[in-house]
Amino acid sequence: MDLTRCTSCLPYAPKLIPPSFRQQITPKPNSTTISSNHAAISTTRMVVKARGGGGGAAAAEAETAVVEKPNLSKRFQVSEGHPAPFGANLRDGGVNFAIYSANAVSATLCLISLSDLHQNRVTEQISLDPLTNKTGDVWHLFLRGDFKAMLYGYIFDGEFSPEKGHYYDSSKIVLDPYAKAVISRGEFGALGPEDNCWPQMAGMVPTSEDQFDWEGDLPLRYPQRDLIIYEMHVRGFTRHESSRAEFPGTYRGVVEKLDHLKELGVNCIELMPCHEFNELEYYSYNSVLGDYKLNFWGYSTVNYFSPMIRYSSAGIDNCGRDAINEFKYLVKEAHKRGIEVFMDVVFNHTAEGNEKGPILSFRGIDNSVYYMLAPKGEYYNYSGCGNTFNCNHPVVRQFILDCLRYWVTEIHVDGFRFDLASIMTRSSSLWDSVNVYGNPLGGDSITTGTPLSCPPLIDMMSNDPVLRGVKLIAEAWDTGGLYQVGRFPHWGIWSEWNGKYRDIVRQFIKGTDGFSGAFAECLCGSPNLYQDGGRKPWNSVNFVCAHDGFSLADLVTYNNKHNLANGEDNNDGESRNNSWNCGQGVPMICMGDEYGHTKGGNNNTYCHDNYINYFRWDKKEESSSDFFRFCCLMTKFRLECESLGVNDFPTAQRLQWHGHTPGMPDWSDTSRFVAFTLADAVKGEIYVAFNTSHLPVTITLPECPGYRWEPLVDTSKPVPFDFLSSELPERDIAIKQYAQFLDANLYPMLSYSSIILLLSPDESA
Repeated sequence: MDLTRCTSCLPYAPKLIPPSFRQQITPKPNSTTISSNHAAISTTRMVVKARGGGGGAAAAEAETAVVEKPNLSKRFQVSEGHPAPFGANLRDGGVNFAIYSANAVSATLCLISLSDLHQNRVTEQISLDPLTNKTGDVWHLFLRGDFKAMLYGYIFDGEFSPEKGHYYDSSKIVLDPYAKAVISRGEFGALGPEDNCWPQMAGMVPTSEDQFDWEGDLPLRYPQRDLIIYEMHVRGFTRHESSRAEFPGTYRGVVEKLDHLKELGVNCIELMPCHEFNELEYYSYNSVLGDYKLNFWGYSTVNYFSPMIRYSSAGIDNCGRDAINEFKYLVKEAHKRGIEVFMDVVFNHTAEGNEKGPILSFRGIDNSVYYMLAPKGEYYNYSGCGNTFNCNHPVVRQFILDCLRYWVTEIHVDGFRFDLASIMTRSSSLWDSVNVYGNPLGGDSITTGTPLSCPPLIDMMSNDPVLRGVKLIAEAWDTGGLYQVGRFPHWGIWSEWNGKYRDIVRQFIKGTDGFSGAFAECLCGSPNLYQDGGRKPWNSVNFVCAHDGFSLADLVTYNNKHNLANGEDNNDGESRNNSWNCGQGVPMICMGDEYGHTKGGNNNTYCHDNYINYFRWDKKEESSSDFFRFCCLMTKFRLECESLGVNDFPTAQRLQWHGHTPGMPDWSDTSRFVAFTLADAVKGEIYVAFNTSHLPVTITLPECPGYRWEPLVDTSKPVPFDFLSSELPERDIAIKQYAQFLDANLYPMLSYSSIILLLSPDESA
């Protein structure tokens, strides 16, 4: 997410109407509590000031007295509960609620029926006794009763002191970070009551009816070197009317179109953020297009356990259970087609923004723990979005690990791509060697946000037994200037979005001086970045285009960004696109590039819920979709080649570099030509060449007695002769047209083109 755009829309969360007045707690050092039957009731402690005088110690002890106010629940049987696991969890015929808050002085569980949520009312609230409903810094409660159509949230009270890092507000009901489904609005883009962009949200209370038939689904566990990744936006994939999907813009809509990905040759989809977020966060009128700006991309998480409910065809039906099952259905059906599912996750910041943002969850529970703060309470902003998640704090890193485990064990996700992952390597606020390593270290002077060579969170994730075999991919930079491509702490496990690959390939392809050698490194899997650290070519995720930046078609169409449609006078988005009008590693395709999708030159389409971001199925079906045929054949060819998915970097025994003549590569600054031959156990020998000069060139091919080179790919040729597949009826005729050159061991290359030739036995020899 190096093109960030994260501004908050409304700086408040709604206030709900409680069923009755709730006394606040003012802690006193000598308070005592009268015993009660906590199996049946919870008590609220009220401090009563003594009206008498007197002096001395006796008077001091008599200053306050605590009386018991039974809080009887007519609906539920109440008892103390257990401090683990966190969240709302089924056990012993009821539900146990447990939540961490070290700095709150009181906690109240709010139960809200689905109908009351729409009326902005609390159905029932139960105060937690800090003596019996708290263990350490964990508040907990156990309830038995009927939880059908029931939601929950919490009220925490304590100090509201931003300069100390505390934002407790007893008028706000906050989300449990461990809630498995978050319910508010049911329809994507629809405003809440009274046109509220931030209507009250609440978590789903689990019931024994929460079941899903996985039909024996198991992880595919592909070797990472064999992956072809497809970056996808769930809503954008099928929302356009040309998709003719029964459930457009939803998880089920994606399932309807999975066969398209199978045809393309993709075996892994990387879903842009599908954790619960608020698409109305940027809601404002866009006078340029005459519609409303939304948070379309979703890089602004509200809750990390809940799937994005409004990506579900079921919406808030059944309190989100149907949405969870719909996401599971997508994963199951993808696995049936041999496609792994990765999630793009945003553990670098949340939707609560800076000090002007809303109190939704983390901020109202324990702001100083969950966010990286300066000594006077200011928010560090390494994310560029107002706050920075305090990833290496012991509580926060355990939360992140619990979340990842949940998506792997319960939802069967195969991997994760971590947005702005370098933030996860920075030291937390309240950092000290004791709370991180268990003992003091000499000369420990690490300050908040310092990059760590051995980040505790990355260590835990890399060595966690549950996550073993799950793919972990880092976007190895952040907006605070920390750039770790090739240097991300990896434990031999982590892969990286190779941003250097993107930049170098773009520069070489458009004919910039001085990039032929760097381009060759990229073709080999970037050994200059990964070999010395003990990693492999497949630790490099190679991409030329992604969701942020130009689409592939726009990359070769526009010299400059055209972002006026964003309503920001073309001031947003990256200006250095390395575009021009005109190997080794894991390849990634961006949604829509397989048919040449255009965004009209807009390289920062974060706010558009319209045709700019929608996959155009009609365009894919048009004659211009001949590019789709080319993409399908190329992915098929890659999967068939043993040499393009090897487990180590190529050596001279397998790979030979060439120039315009064999064995004479040109690595000079003015070189516009790179070629190589590659020994392949399946295809025999492969010749690949790139001519990025504005001039054509006739090249001499390597001599192989008893064999001759046959063309397979030439990007300068018209469709369908750009890829001479075995199924092409005119293939033999097309090959004969090359005969006069190939007989002389030559090949003519036009400007800005690439070729692939295969070595075949010379039947005329």
